[in-house]
Amino acid sequence: MNALSKPLSLHGPAGALQALLDTPLLDPGVAPRGTAVIAHPHPLFGGTMTNKVVQTLARACVLCGWRALRFNFRGVGESQGAYDEGRGELQDMLAAIEQQAPADAPLLIAGFSFGAFVASQAIAALHGARAIERAVLVGTACSRFEVAPIPTELQDATLVIHGELDDTVPLAAVLDWARPQSLPVTVVPGGEHFFHGQLPLLRSLVVRHVRA
Repeated sequence: MNALSKPLSLHGPAGALQALLDTPLLDPGVAPRGTAVIAHPHPLFGGTMTNKVVQTLARACVLCGWRALRFNFRGVGESQGAYDEGRGELQDMLAAIEQQAPADAPLLIAGFSFGAFVASQAIAALHGARAIERAVLVGTACSRFEVAPIPTELQDATLVIHGELDDTVPLAAVLDWARPQSLPVTVVPGGEHFFHGQLPLLRSLVVRHVRA
C-alpha cells in the first residue's frame, strides 16, 4: 500500500478502540480527498480490522487519495468492551467517524459482512446530519441482521458488492433487501464470501466507484 500507516487509540463508548489510519502519499500541497471509515466482519467469528477484505477496501480508498481508518470493534484485539450484537458496534463506528473524519471534509463509509450491516446503520444515523460522499457495502449480512435501507439521495453514491456463490450470506438475501429500494447489486461471478482469489477484482470495483 502506497501509504503511511499509523496505529491509533480512539475513545469509544465502552473504552479505548484500537485503530489503524492509512494516509496516502500525495504531492506536496495536495490534501487527502477525505476520510473513509471501514468496519470489519463479525467480532465473534474472527473478524478484525486486518481482515483481507477490509484491507482491500482500505487500499482501494488510499489509491483514490483518501485517508482510510480501520478500527477494531469493542472486545476485539486491544479494543475494550464486549460484543453488543451491533448496537454498541454502531456507537463504536460513530465515535470513530466523529474523531477521525472532520465534518467539513468528505466522508466515505464502508464495511464488510457484519461491518456492512453496521455501516448501513451508521449511514442511517448520520444521513441529514452530515454529508456522505460515498458508501461501499461488501458481503452485506442481510440474512443475519437488520440492514438499514440506503436513503434515496445516497443510492447513486453507494456500491453494493456480493459474491455469486456466497454461502455465508446468500445472494438472494441481499437481492431481497435491495429490491424494494431498486438498489443495484454488483455480483462477482463465482465469488464467495471472502472473495478468495478475487481481491484484485474487488479492489478494482471499489476504485472505479470511489473515483467516479
